[in-house]
Amino acid sequence: MNYSFWIYLLVMAGITYLIRMIPFVLVKEKIKNRFILSFLHYIPYAVLSVMTIPAIFSSTATTLSAAIGFAVAVLLAYFGGSLLKVAALSSAAVFIVEFIMKYI
Repeated sequence: MNYSFWIYLLVMAGITYLIRMIPFVLVKEKIKNRFILSFLHYIPYAVLSVMTIPAIFSSTATTLSAAIGFAVAVLLAYFGGSLLKVAALSSAAVFIVEFIMKYI
């Protein structure tokens, strides 16, 4: 039996656990520094953007359709569109642009 998978799995689980546990061990009191609090507040948004935006531009046939779909999504989200509306209309925009580009 190949045990290397289980070794890799245990190492990955240990590292993931340490990354999540160390801040709780090192920081005993409530954080009061406004800079650190604002930094920690915006980390999830920054990480989500860094993971999502490259996927948007690499998941379509052309960069133009991705840019138009991204622009539609940003505009709809800015003006208060729901998540379902933003996803559906930006996907529709990509579909329409790619459909038109196929015949041009």
